[in-house]
Amino acid sequence: MTTTTLADIAADHYRIPLPVVLSDSTHGDIPFFDLVTVRLRDADGATGTGYTYTVGPGAAAVHRLVAGDLGPLLLGQDADRVEALWQRMWWGMHYAGRGGAGSFAMAAVDIALWDLKARRLGTPLWRLLGGHDPRVRAYAGGIDLQFTLDALLRQTDDNIARGFRAIKMKVGRPRLHEDVARVAAMRERLGPDIPLLVDANMRWRVDEAIRASRALAEHDVFWLEEPTIPDDVPGHVRIAREAPLPVATGENFRTLHEFLQMISAGGVDFPEPDVSNCGGITPWMKVAHLAEAHNLPVTSHGVHDLHVHLLAAVPNASFLEVHGFGLERFIAEPLAIVDGYATAGDRPGHGVAFDWDGLAALRA
Repeated sequence: MTTTTLADIAADHYRIPLPVVLSDSTHGDIPFFDLVTVRLRDADGATGTGYTYTVGPGAAAVHRLVAGDLGPLLLGQDADRVEALWQRMWWGMHYAGRGGAGSFAMAAVDIALWDLKARRLGTPLWRLLGGHDPRVRAYAGGIDLQFTLDALLRQTDDNIARGFRAIKMKVGRPRLHEDVARVAAMRERLGPDIPLLVDANMRWRVDEAIRASRALAEHDVFWLEEPTIPDDVPGHVRIAREAPLPVATGENFRTLHEFLQMISAGGVDFPEPDVSNCGGITPWMKVAHLAEAHNLPVTSHGVHDLHVHLLAAVPNASFLEVHGFGLERFIAEPLAIVDGYATAGDRPGHGVAFDWDGLAALRA
């Protein structure tokens, strides 16, 4: 008889330099990101891999939480009981960990647990989670606020050549007319048929966001992402009611309960959970079903190699964000975009196979 007892949990921390410095209205220039990986092994020798990332400080704390707190909490437990283990982590760290770095650490472990389970069953993750449709519409998520207009348009041309049929750009420059001019130029370059999404990264007050939404709407913008701080639920409701553009938000939510509050209040049109920081696959799927119950689509933020499986699992999938930076240099089979779609693979688990030797030189 096989056993799913967790026998080993290992965590690592890497610093990944970016080939081009990226930029948005909140984080400024982004020359690198930090990657925290988790590798699990059960008593039969089956393995699972999970990961999360940070922009700016915090990854060392996430790494320490996995290695020092979550590992001892889970060793010897039944790895197949993923929901029970998620609850064990949640309540084990509840006093100091309701969100923040705790949610990042839990996410990496939870992703590894689901990968382990799917690999033991010999099935791809998207099928295990529901198996709706392996093809998911995808957009290219630019992190390009400080790019010159020429560089922005060149990036867009490159993304169209790569197979994308939807584009997101950053807004939130010091003067609104700059954003409007850049969005107008992008719309002209894309033509009328390619969706254009914009992302303010929480830059504005509510009144500023409403004014910006009204100014940008004439250029047929698909959604306005993170128009203001995630904590302001009433502010999001005002923006949704008083401004013309649909609102996407949620990448900075760390718990299911934050999504419940925003969705119930009517402050979001496109809930946007990030599996790497909202506690993992277990709560991400609950957010997706919560959105479905409110007749809303669900979208994603970052870690596109994982999110393609989650969006492929549910009937209310919207766009997959293919992030402005990823792990293409360090994984065996990077995500491919064909005529605007990404496809969840048929390899067991999530299928993300790291080049551990290549990463070793970047260990933090």
